[in-house]
Amino acid sequence: MKRFGYSMPGVVVSAGLACAQAFQAGAAATPSAPDIRKDATVLAVDRVIPAVVNVGTETLVQSSRSPLDDMFREFFDPYNRGREEESSYSVGSGVIVDEEGHVLTNHHVVTRAHRITVKLMDGREYEAKAVTGTAFTDVALLKIVAKPGEKFAFVKLAADDDLLLGETVIALGNPFGLGGSVSRGILSSKARRPPNKDEALDIPDWLQIDAAINPGNSGGPLVNLQGDLIGVNVAVSRQGQGIGFAIPIKRVSSTISELYSPETLGGLWFGARLRAQQRPPRVTELEAGSPAAIAGIKESDWITAVDGTLTRSLFHLVDELVKVADKRDVELGIQRGSERFTTRIRLVREQSYFNADLIRSRIGAQVEELSTAAAARLGLDLAGGLLVNSIEPGSPSAKAEIRRGMIITSMDGQKTLRVGRAAKLLHAKERGKSVKLDLLIPWQRGRFVQVQAGQVELKTR
Repeated sequence: MKRFGYSMPGVVVSAGLACAQAFQAGAAATPSAPDIRKDATVLAVDRVIPAVVNVGTETLVQSSRSPLDDMFREFFDPYNRGREEESSYSVGSGVIVDEEGHVLTNHHVVTRAHRITVKLMDGREYEAKAVTGTAFTDVALLKIVAKPGEKFAFVKLAADDDLLLGETVIALGNPFGLGGSVSRGILSSKARRPPNKDEALDIPDWLQIDAAINPGNSGGPLVNLQGDLIGVNVAVSRQGQGIGFAIPIKRVSSTISELYSPETLGGLWFGARLRAQQRPPRVTELEAGSPAAIAGIKESDWITAVDGTLTRSLFHLVDELVKVADKRDVELGIQRGSERFTTRIRLVREQSYFNADLIRSRIGAQVEELSTAAAARLGLDLAGGLLVNSIEPGSPSAKAEIRRGMIITSMDGQKTLRVGRAAKLLHAKERGKSVKLDLLIPWQRGRFVQVQAGQVELKTR
């Protein structure tokens, strides 16, 4: 025992050092453990947050100084000086959806804005212009005014109806430009009724989530755990605590497809509806006899290139067509199944073929386009429509009791925000066939303008 006792201290020390060295060597060879905090939610937020922006607006409003203003305006204009202008400010959120800086937000965030600014998460601030939008879906599309060639982080749009009840969803925003705001919950309910293009969206049309929509997050993105955009935050329930709502991506993408087109942006007849989510864009609808149909384009075709340049998005394709397509032929690359080919197309001015005179000849109503700005001057929150200026005596419109000042918003359930669109719908009608018109009937009550909805049916001539 004594001999063992004398010899062990050296052995023990040597073994201890060897174990310590072996432990250090093993620790260095073993890969570091993953950070358990970086779960799927954190990773999705990391992907999306650079594309979330703050949207600030400045709106010029006229101060109401006296009830006599209307009387002075009526009897003394143009000598009566206009009412003093003041500024009001509002803030919301938005999300960039392509590298060129197109921003989705709520229509109510930017409606009537005189100036729009967009602030990114990294502190960069830009002016933005409103491209298009509609109060019916409460969706607006902005474009950042950036330097040529400047690119932005963006969020991918999810496929239509790619929603799972109970799946984890994340509502993001950049309220007041102070930084990112994130809340997490589950998808509690999908839209509860089928789409109706002629009704403003409300709770039955929205996604319901239990992720709180924080103040200033209106217009921000709702994403899934893959970081794909499945909705745009719109409202929070005042009756239920922690209940939020978002516009489904299906409604968002259909609004973009309808409003971001050569017809809407440039008054050019293209005749093909494109799906916003897909890159390259894919044709979902085609008008018979349109330039797109004449060029040999068919439904389900992919438009892969424009003038030899790969189409990056729906926005890129439409922008290129609006620039030059009424001045010269444009070459489009098409993929149909496994077949690839090119075709040439030249768009035509809608008003060259489809104008207000055609509408008057078919229904006896002289109309003009009502812009969003003109509607606002009338005290109406509308995305547009056709304002009736006069009615021919004895015409179909006169027999249907349509009057001057009424606004036509749709024909046979299809929106008629532009003269060309309405004229095309009537042009396709045979003589004596019926057409249903949805109308807004404004009437003044004191200093306020109220609007009553109506519908009439008349026969074309």
